[in-house]
Amino acid sequence: MKTLLRWESALFVLLVLVVVGGSAATGGSFLTDRGAFNVGSDLAVMALIALPLTLVIVAAEIDLSVASVLGLSSALIGVLWNDGWPLEAILPFVIVVGAVCGAVNGFLVTKLGLPSLAVTIGSLALYRGLAFVVLGDKAVADFPDSYTQFGTTPVPGTWIPYPIVLFVVLAVVFGLLLHATTFGRAVFAIGANEEAARFSGIRVKRTKFILFVLTGAVAALAGIVYTLRFASARADNGTGLELEVVTAVLLGGVSIFGGRGTIGGVVLATLVLGGLTDALILDDVATEVVTLVTGILLLASVFAPAVTHRPTRGTP
Repeated sequence: MKTLLRWESALFVLLVLVVVGGSAATGGSFLTDRGAFNVGSDLAVMALIALPLTLVIVAAEIDLSVASVLGLSSALIGVLWNDGWPLEAILPFVIVVGAVCGAVNGFLVTKLGLPSLAVTIGSLALYRGLAFVVLGDKAVADFPDSYTQFGTTPVPGTWIPYPIVLFVVLAVVFGLLLHATTFGRAVFAIGANEEAARFSGIRVKRTKFILFVLTGAVAALAGIVYTLRFASARADNGTGLELEVVTAVLLGGVSIFGGRGTIGGVVLATLVLGGLTDALILDDVATEVVTLVTGILLLASVFAPAVTHRPTRGTP
């Protein structure tokens, strides 16, 4: 716990440096209401998916199919809207489809005993392929303003985007679930030592299955936010986003080996990553360099905890 607190303190310092450096590099536009709105809007989708994925990685599993579930949900929104479905019916339907995608991953991992890395690399391709089967390479963009304003306008009287409000609510829910419930303690126990957790009476398979279902459902919800944010339903929406999400989770101090991490650390990491990315884009840095920086952060987020947790001489 002390190490995690130190890690979160370091993230807070890094966040301050990003804000100060970003403001200086962009001539102050980074700290305007419009700049803060853009940062919040841009990081909301990644931040939403990072919440349930945190629990999956704490349980020593991984889900790399999240961005493809996002793309599939966006494609479904487009094709169902073209077929005349009302959005009031489409939106809950795609969340159910996302939950089913997560359930397929969970079934293959928990019932068949397949490694989650291999399963979700396969489903990453499967769900993205389904998205193109459903919608092709077309784009659907004629959604009503009353819905697209959810992703393009702030809460009245503030700079805060509506998706950030949704993220804060879910961050509280997932924070309580992980840190203040029996279910959360089971997730930590499974990640620390799965065999010991099973012998202590924890239903390991059921817990992991629920985590994959939650991740699929929230990835579909992020697909809704993405589609409304850009007012465009496309099968390739969110392509490559899984790299940013995994980076945010690991940078937040969650151990890739499971058993350790906090929602608070992941929230700070999403702010750091989102702020840094937006500052680089505002400073006209090439997207290739932004991807390079993301890759460096991902490597650092894996390397640094391994060093800080390395046993010292004489330590058991």
